[in-house]
Amino acid sequence: MAALDLFAERGYENTTVIDIAQRAGLTKSTFFRHFQDKREVLFGDGTMNGLLAEAVAAAPATAAPLEVVAHVLDAFGRRAFTPARRAFVARRRAVIAANPELQEREALKGLGLTASMTEALRRRGVADLTACVAAELGALGMKIAYERWSDAADGDDFSEVARRALDEVQAASALC
Repeated sequence: MAALDLFAERGYENTTVIDIAQRAGLTKSTFFRHFQDKREVLFGDGTMNGLLAEAVAAAPATAAPLEVVAHVLDAFGRRAFTPARRAFVARRRAVIAANPELQEREALKGLGLTASMTEALRRRGVADLTACVAAELGALGMKIAYERWSDAADGDDFSEVARRALDEVQAASALC
């Protein structure tokens, strides 16, 4: 990805939209047809929220809230965090870690996903507080899994890492 390469080479602050467009072989106007600004190259178009809602809806009707969350993490692993994307995700994390503005945007994206999961659980009939707690625990499990999975050069697929992380989060919450 042209933008990620430039961010890694020059730093986020020193890379312009024109730089990205030129590296990608696009015009500036074509860039802006696809992205609002250069940050959005790293954060996507909200498809993760749609995937999350689909996965919650597709979970078995008898699944407990944390089982639904596990179903969501499995879906992310199958669709978004494939082995082919591991190197990209690791590079993306490094670029974000080097820039406070991007860290803030990543945190906002995480909050949005948690809110979407909470709402999707509510639509399944899960009580408000239970939906909120399950979504928050799921978000923490996802964050831990995302970091572990992208730090590993190879190994388990995302779904396996995420299931272990969610189990650890659930066990730790029982100790509180």
